[in-house]
Amino acid sequence: MKPDDIATYLKQVYQKEITITGTGKLGETDEGLKEFGYGKPLLIRFLADGKPKTAVLSSMRTEGGFGHDHFSDRAQILIWQHATFNKLPKHVRSIDAGYFTHDGKLKSAGDAEEYFLLMEEVKGTEYFLDLERISAEGATGPDVERAFALSNYLVDIHSRRSDNHELYVRRIRDIVGHGECIMGLMDSYPDNLDFITEKELNEIEKSCVDWRWRIKSRTDRLCMVHGDFHPWNVLWREGTDFTVLDRSRGEWGEAADDVSSMSINYIFYSLQKHGRLDHDFKRIYDRFMGHYLEKTEDWELLKIIQLFYAFRGLVVASPVWYPNLDREIRIRLFNFIRNILSEEEFDYQDVNSYFSE
Repeated sequence: MKPDDIATYLKQVYQKEITITGTGKLGETDEGLKEFGYGKPLLIRFLADGKPKTAVLSSMRTEGGFGHDHFSDRAQILIWQHATFNKLPKHVRSIDAGYFTHDGKLKSAGDAEEYFLLMEEVKGTEYFLDLERISAEGATGPDVERAFALSNYLVDIHSRRSDNHELYVRRIRDIVGHGECIMGLMDSYPDNLDFITEKELNEIEKSCVDWRWRIKSRTDRLCMVHGDFHPWNVLWREGTDFTVLDRSRGEWGEAADDVSSMSINYIFYSLQKHGRLDHDFKRIYDRFMGHYLEKTEDWELLKIIQLFYAFRGLVVASPVWYPNLDREIRIRLFNFIRNILSEEEFDYQDVNSYFSE
């Protein structure tokens, strides 16, 4: 970051000719940039169309922990601060929010109201349509091979590791407390349901908190993840050629997150068709899970996945996401959630034992 870059940025903000006259720590100035870094505010003295002004440039530390781990976390906080500082009486005013480019330039984002993402188009058919076809017509050989391909994909990405322990702890915390995860789902359930009581939801949530404390120290498991690996986020073309969509909640996490996210749907569709995991969906489930465990030899996953199955079970049992689901299916899904949360090790070869009270 050079004085000329700061001047160019301030010209965007003030729409005036800018001359930098000094920079430094708060309380002092210097002719050059002095000790500016993430979390270290920089005092800037400048002329705007010849009139003297000052401003303070501030950013956030990049160290992990406290929910500031990702660039998007820090952007969220700074954007929020810009949007709210000026609404509070007696608060220091925010002039602009902006960002640094890779080459040290400063860009203004202060007038942004909503953000968007522009992506390339990808052709393909969503995987959930395969599951609906299997439910109606039965599976074919390629359906089993597609489950194998998805399992193999997870074997590959989960083999890529990180040693950032804070990110694992955060991922386990988020699966319980994040608004998109267990507690957020709990809060989205309407009152006075005929298949689950508020007291029962409370007990499940408490059990999930216990599971968080049980597994959050297993930070050596941190690996690359998709984060929302379900049939609506997979597009198939010919054979086993596919593309994934909408990666969620961070680059690194727990392998059980992705494994549970896909495999719960084989269980879910089979429950609706057969009232249990059976026939073609059992073949597909067994192919997906068996290949993953044999290839990775990650048998520890069976002592981790309970919390993630609880999350995904709450999704597919949700009257918000699936308003037309039969009551009996919801009851069996909640039996599954409660039963696996009480198990030390998940028996993936006997899934049907978890559906009864």
